Amino acid sequence: MKNKLAYALLMMLFAVASCSFTNKSFENDDKDKLLLDLITYVLEKGHYHPKDINDDFSVNLFEDFIDGLDPTKRYFLEGDIKEFEQYKYQIDDQIKNTDISFFNLVYSRLIIRMKDAQEIYKDVLSEPFDYNDEEIIDIDYDNQSFVSSKKELKERWRKQLKYATLGNYDSKITKSEEGEDDKKSLSPKEAEEEARKDTGKTLDEFFSFVDDLDRKDWFVQYINTIVEEFDPHTFYFAPEEKEKFDTRMSGKFEGIGARLQKRTEGIKIVEIISGGPVWRDQQIEVGDEILKVGQHDGEPPVSIVGMRLDDAIKLIKGAKGTIVDLTMRKVDGSIQVISITRDVVELEETFAKSANVIKDNQKFGIINLPQFYVSFDDYEGERNAASDVAKEVERLKEEGVEGLILDLRDNGGGSLKTVVEMAGLFIKEGPIVQVRSSNNEKEVHDDTDDRIQWDGPLVILVNELSASASEIMAAAMQDYKRAVVIGSKQTFGKGTVQNVIPLDRIVRSNDQGDLGAIKLTTQKFYRINGGSTQLEGVKSDVVVPDKYSYIDLGERDQHNPLAWDKISPADYKVWDGAIDYETTIANSTKRMASNPQIKLIEENAKWLKEQQNETKVSLNYNDYKDDEEKSLAKSKYFKKLNDYDSKLTFESLKYEESLFTQDSILREKRNRWHQSLAKDVYVEEAINVLEDLKGNSIKSGKLASIKN
Repeated sequence: MKNKLAYALLMMLFAVASCSFTNKSFENDDKDKLLLDLITYVLEKGHYHPKDINDDFSVNLFEDFIDGLDPTKRYFLEGDIKEFEQYKYQIDDQIKNTDISFFNLVYSRLIIRMKDAQEIYKDVLSEPFDYNDEEIIDIDYDNQSFVSSKKELKERWRKQLKYATLGNYDSKITKSEEGEDDKKSLSPKEAEEEARKDTGKTLDEFFSFVDDLDRKDWFVQYINTIVEEFDPHTFYFAPEEKEKFDTRMSGKFEGIGARLQKRTEGIKIVEIISGGPVWRDQQIEVGDEILKVGQHDGEPPVSIVGMRLDDAIKLIKGAKGTIVDLTMRKVDGSIQVISITRDVVELEETFAKSANVIKDNQKFGIINLPQFYVSFDDYEGERNAASDVAKEVERLKEEGVEGLILDLRDNGGGSLKTVVEMAGLFIKEGPIVQVRSSNNEKEVHDDTDDRIQWDGPLVILVNELSASASEIMAAAMQDYKRAVVIGSKQTFGKGTVQNVIPLDRIVRSNDQGDLGAIKLTTQKFYRINGGSTQLEGVKSDVVVPDKYSYIDLGERDQHNPLAWDKISPADYKVWDGAIDYETTIANSTKRMASNPQIKLIEENAKWLKEQQNETKVSLNYNDYKDDEEKSLAKSKYFKKLNDYDSKLTFESLKYEESLFTQDSILREKRNRWHQSLAKDVYVEEAINVLEDLKGNSIKSGKLASIKN
């Protein structure tokens, strides 16, 4: 998000940097040390809440760096860690003196241990796995210690590789028994041997990636461990990564259309881009994890467990029209191979769209907004979320709707300016959000246009993935009592602002080439009632469970998030809409509590949490099959969630109907959206709330302007 205050702060940072050359030198001829000097300087001068780089910082950095390099504890030995610990309380002093001795020691030892690991896994995989043994593996690596000998290390590798091979072994056995394998029928012994070979090829591929990494790649990981101690959204982009970032910001993606996050046991799907290949395919959902990546060319898939996120993405991405085979661990615990045809992901589906909702001869409107998009280069000339939503509101008014739903579920945020303008569509005038910088100066962003584009009943839908600008919008409407917010117990809780600062701008002369950039947290958001949206997010007026209710999501589950706090409230008046706000919320809460679909959703959410909490896994094949059958049965049981029918009818607006004759893909997208909405119990309840609000408005004579 960008605004005038952020820009001013950025310029001030550059000015400070420029003026500091008399007493601050960035002339180190060692690029690693120069980078360390620059990064720590920017963090100290520009971060919203700079941390003291002291012994506590040193300890946290020590632990996080080791954990990032070896999350499954299968490279380093206990003796290595003890040797590293000589620096445990000294890294802060090293940073201040641009000393990288700690990194050098850990990096050099890691390279040795990875060479050792290549010998170990080949040795382990030379012997068959006995899946008749009664054996358990604990995959909660955080609570395990480093082993003390290479013998113990080999045993750890053996269990991990046996676990990694088990699913593939089962797949080969099952296909062989069901006659699906193109090859001859496999005996259990043959299936085990082939599965083991596949695992070996996967590890060969993984370590070929590792061998291709340069020292600078590992140093970037060290730098990012330092910056991420400040907060989860501050991040250093190496030059190559900065180019990728710029490409993403340009509006086109070539790949599968999903945002990914590294996890110990794989790569987690954290967002699905509307309109992209994954979105169209409908088999992958947020929370699923990618375990292996295959190129649909007959070669064994490559395991990405333990692989750097960047390297995993290189495997997943590819040219338009090519196919990638993803071995997924679904949120329900089942393992599936899903093939996705890569494509250029256009951002058309991130734009606002609307539909009519018909119930008992009444017409309501719904606007879906996937993000608060904007062109910073040409705000007025190009599309932005505020102007697009304004157009959709006008179109819905022309169609005669009597209430409006603004759907901000899964909306990760975007432009501050657009959310301020958008909130202004629903109130006469007044403050929308407060922003505070590191110097504690507060700026209030107001709606200054006294025109109200929509003064009728309004409901806002949110969930755990509604973040940043979405939270500003929902919070403002909630504080004004202008809308009823329906959704999760709380939204994501990202109440911070970031700006990208190219490091080359700080150094006057530089012989080290492109230095990359840092994405820096510079400000914090506050509601008009004074409370921060950081960590706590927005608490829904009507709380309803969804599949993410018990899964670790949100800012509070990130590493090193900034704290919640509050400031003085802005001067505002509650909406004068003659709405019985409390009674409406009470009625909705009562309806949701007795709704069978909501009860089934909560049951599903609890089961998913139980699946994720299970960290001790049997390596016995019969036990594995029993668990798989139970999971499959439970998964099938919850599939009836998709059979729900709200009995609501959804229709495209007239202007869009005229486009369908020339754009069959648009028709398909809208039909799919409408089919999804018809099964959506949250939209159904939003319509019920609009009916209640409409009834209140009619009694008070406030509905007249809705159809103007």
